[in-house]
Amino acid sequence: MSVETIISDWKKKQFRPIYWLEGEEEYFIDKAVNYAEHHILTEAEASFNLSIFYGKDANWADILNACRRYPMFAERQVVLLKEAQQMKDVEKLEPYMENPLASTILVVSYKDKKLDARKKFTKLVKEKGVVISTKKLYDRDIPAWTQDMVHAKGLSITPKGLALLADHIGNDLSRIENEIEKLSVNLGKRTQINEDDIERYIGVSKEFNVFELQSAIASRDLARSIRIVQYFESNPKANPIQLVLPSLYGFFSKVYMIQAISGDDRTVAAQIGVNPFFVKDYIQAYRIYGTNGIENILMLLHHYNLKSIGVGNGSADHGSLMKEMVIKMMS
Repeated sequence: MSVETIISDWKKKQFRPIYWLEGEEEYFIDKAVNYAEHHILTEAEASFNLSIFYGKDANWADILNACRRYPMFAERQVVLLKEAQQMKDVEKLEPYMENPLASTILVVSYKDKKLDARKKFTKLVKEKGVVISTKKLYDRDIPAWTQDMVHAKGLSITPKGLALLADHIGNDLSRIENEIEKLSVNLGKRTQINEDDIERYIGVSKEFNVFELQSAIASRDLARSIRIVQYFESNPKANPIQLVLPSLYGFFSKVYMIQAISGDDRTVAAQIGVNPFFVKDYIQAYRIYGTNGIENILMLLHHYNLKSIGVGNGSADHGSLMKEMVIKMMS
């Protein structure tokens, strides 16, 4: 079961007595808790039947008493336990887990941790309620997730706009959602997001970004590559080397895979896991550099990643390191 399924059930007034939300991805946990706090009960019902506790300050006995209380002027009550991972004696809730009330909806937020499957407490939670374990999305899944979020808003996005948005924000799902909301407000009557919108409303240069640096290196355009690196040098917070190098490594790792693939562009795109719109850049890079050249680039990226954290680097700043690296890649 997923958070989306839980919320869908809640909208249909289908409830279980306990929901335990755990794991790495705070976005999904917060989404469910926020819905439980603001939408399960009406505003009038919530004034009598919504109890919120925070793990660091909560007393387990108070939570038990709140869960065992019957709702007032409503069919059900909601008890939220936020940041439960900070509660040392959370397992003292076990007596309630053994016999939860059908009229109480207990939602527990247990971030960055998971229940111990060997313990009786865990078995009770799974038996009496629902346990959702969230995981961070892989970087490769971010563009597709972002596109789904755009479509959920009734919008579409150009391939380049999607690449800029996903690459700039990374796997901060809450921020992606907020930025898409900002874009939807500013589009007016338009329904398609493009790279100009990303630049205007989010502040990502459509000419000077990691995506364009990949393209410049792929086409062996040294002058353009240096211009982009110089822009990065003057805007280090927006384009830190710690984000640039992994992006380049991901790009050229996929380029390296092309040597073992035969077929048309769409086949290549599917095999290396990229949007067919961009596959020409990957194929071009392989044709220009060849297997040995791509291996050299990957080695250089590893070498300069070490230098960026001070290994074998004297006093060169990050901008100088990137310029030096780009020149060596194309030599």
